[in-house]
Amino acid sequence: MSKVTGNPLSNAYCIALQPVCDRALHHVADELYYRESEQAAQAQFQDQAVASARVSQTAFYEMGLPRLVGERQVFFLTPIEWLNHPDYLPPFPEQVVLDIQADELNSLHIDYLNKALSQGYQLVLDYRVEVELLKSLSAIARIDALSGYDAQRVQQLELEGIKLLAKRVESAECFSQLMDLGVCLFQGYFYAKPEVAALKPPERGGNQSAQLRILSLLQQEEPDYRQLEALIAQDPQLTVNLLRLCNSALFRRRSEVTSLYHALINLGLDRLRSIVATALLAGNGGASRLLLPQAMTRAAMCERAAEKMSALNPREAFMVGLLSMMEPLLNMPLSDLLDDLGLDSDIRAAVEKREGRLGQLLSLILAYEQAQSNGQMTERLMRLNPIWLESRSWVNQLLIELEG
Repeated sequence: MSKVTGNPLSNAYCIALQPVCDRALHHVADELYYRESEQAAQAQFQDQAVASARVSQTAFYEMGLPRLVGERQVFFLTPIEWLNHPDYLPPFPEQVVLDIQADELNSLHIDYLNKALSQGYQLVLDYRVEVELLKSLSAIARIDALSGYDAQRVQQLELEGIKLLAKRVESAECFSQLMDLGVCLFQGYFYAKPEVAALKPPERGGNQSAQLRILSLLQQEEPDYRQLEALIAQDPQLTVNLLRLCNSALFRRRSEVTSLYHALINLGLDRLRSIVATALLAGNGGASRLLLPQAMTRAAMCERAAEKMSALNPREAFMVGLLSMMEPLLNMPLSDLLDDLGLDSDIRAAVEKREGRLGQLLSLILAYEQAQSNGQMTERLMRLNPIWLESRSWVNQLLIELEG
């Protein structure tokens, strides 16, 4: 892994979550990783142990896994040396998968691996490790799709019954090739590509025109709730999801809400905008659902950051963040989508050209996601790290309730 210069103990860092999906594009796990340096488009750091320690401290102890990922498994990059220090290992062995980082494995390392296995951890090892060792440890074999791989070796492992994880899968073509080889878990940005959406048919019929009309109506200062009710009622799954959310522990009510109209009134306009957008987009197939946590976290970060700034409307900031990811979510050109929504010119300029104060805010959040803050890394990351954690926790709770 490449290295960057700088102080490895700097506070200029952030953690991030990357979805891991199965062959049906279901979001089954997350990879938890670390970013440092304003040039770090990928996870780059001087010291793997320092990076892992920071992620462990933040995700496992400060926030807790349930708030970040619910009950999904978490793949955690683990230096092989950590296995000899039980205090270093994260809690929740039944949920944490240790993705072992080691150039070579010696007899002492194998002892470490068996000890971790006895403690209940599942392990991930490089696919070039001996077959018998992979089988004896019930390990998942890791393939780096971007660096290249031996297809015959992958097929051999699949025939041996070894579970395969492909990382850094960046295209629909690569995804299809690995599927043919028997790979069952995938990590990478391939699902953000339009052609991936075409690989799997939508899981329910969605009226995209009605969806856009709902989003557009929600942007009005005082939308017509009866008109909104009529539009949402055309989508039975969206109706069920809204009623479920309104009656969930996330939005506690003294009495049960049984009508769509009362659900819309009781939730309140600002909350309704975020919930409807989430519930609506969650129904657009597997690729859309894989992007949804990132899209909603970005929108929530924009909203929370706007609350701390003067002359910025948090509701507009939320929509700017969400719209910035609508193109891959709905698989349609951004310009066409914005035309259909008939948005305020300031919002459109922010989304399309990153102009105005809303555009500057969106640029800042995007820079945070990519660990690029234009020379102001430490100050900005220290401010945005807690906002990311709050936003991610909120999104995770919302999606858990939505999935029922």
